[in-house]
Amino acid sequence: MPDETQTLSPAATAVRTAADSSASRTGKVPVPVLRLVLVALVLAALNLRPAITSLGALMEEVQSGLRMSGGVAGVLTSVPALCFAVFGLAAPRLARRFGPAAVVCAGLAAVAAGLAIRPFAGGTAGFLAASALALMGIAVSNVLMPVIVKRWFPDRLGSVTGLYSMALSLGTAVAAAATVPMTQALGGSWRAGLAVWAALAAIAVLPWIPLARDRGTARPAPTATGPRDATAGSTSAPAGGAPATAGSAPASSGPSARSARTSAPRIARSRTAWALACFFGLQATGAYITMGWMPQIFRDAGVPAGTAGLLLAVTMVMGVPLAFVIPRLAARLRTQGPIVLALGLCGLTGYAGLFLAPAAGAWAWALLLGVSNCAFPLALTMIGMRSRTGAGVVRLSAFAQSTGYLISIPGPLLVGVLYQHSGGWDLPLALMAGLMVPQMAAGVLAGRDRAIEDEAGMRH
Repeated sequence: MPDETQTLSPAATAVRTAADSSASRTGKVPVPVLRLVLVALVLAALNLRPAITSLGALMEEVQSGLRMSGGVAGVLTSVPALCFAVFGLAAPRLARRFGPAAVVCAGLAAVAAGLAIRPFAGGTAGFLAASALALMGIAVSNVLMPVIVKRWFPDRLGSVTGLYSMALSLGTAVAAAATVPMTQALGGSWRAGLAVWAALAAIAVLPWIPLARDRGTARPAPTATGPRDATAGSTSAPAGGAPATAGSAPASSGPSARSARTSAPRIARSRTAWALACFFGLQATGAYITMGWMPQIFRDAGVPAGTAGLLLAVTMVMGVPLAFVIPRLAARLRTQGPIVLALGLCGLTGYAGLFLAPAAGAWAWALLLGVSNCAFPLALTMIGMRSRTGAGVVRLSAFAQSTGYLISIPGPLLVGVLYQHSGGWDLPLALMAGLMVPQMAAGVLAGRDRAIEDEAGMRH
């Protein structure tokens, strides 16, 4: 067979050669390669939410420009969850065939193309189709981010998860705060205000290009013996090898691969996997309702459009420091239930404030809901902690995120329908607060100290 490096680009060959030679000598990937992966992760994370929050800041203008009803706008706010659920299911298979980095690279290219096309596609159908293209790229990246973190940084799971979660929150907040001012600076056209975010996505593609052809390099990890090893930041791996993540070996090689394929469907028998999927879905419901509708809630209470966008930015920017702190804290705890409850209580208080005094206490409610939205990095951290192996993380990430996003689809749509037919926000806010209770219950169950491999029916 020909040498695999002959098919790689010079940059990818350099990454592969340096990593392989260093790993053979020291058991570690060289620092420059890890730095490149970190830069790539951060830039990718910055682009995983602007497609959504930039739209939320201009929802009223988009509705008017495309002549959307409240129900159709509700469908639009549900599209992210639908795309994440449908396309997220394909991520593990694509990663096995092409490698996780190549899939993320292609996904970011789809984000850039979708954001560039969306404002000028013409009509609601074209707008939805271009949005779906961007969200497809976000979906596969969502699923593969925990996989890439565990593959390249198995002994720094909490800190690296926190870093890219912080970047994700920063991108979310900046898009929410800057979209309205940029739209005004570009002549007041909502189309230009949405299209400008395609440039950031195009930049994010660049560091993934030299990594995209590298399908087998990973940092060797120590063998774990149980969930506590994952909590400490370690992960299990085949003896003397790299974590068994998607793309680290041909999908059809060896008995272990056959065993992984036959056991993959059994993840649906794991109560921990279902609890994590429900927790992920309910927190996603609250997050997409917030990103899609919070500016409109404040605008209907008499808050100016620019200030409403800033309030959404405050909600999102709370995730910047907390998304770095919470995963590190969660990785040090045996169970994550106390964090789940604390975040849930902040959410309940924030929704109560929006119900009683939306304008008078607007900044306080935005802060509290921002804290509550940090259930997302907590859920990502628990995905990495609830399996002993990289292959298990691939399956659990795809299952929890895809199932979770399916669960979250009705929420934003129902809020739009309730808002249109009730003429106010009392019923939608009651729904949001009510969903926080099962979210807390599912999170406590998902946060128990156990691995999916220990669940009934998960043993090989």
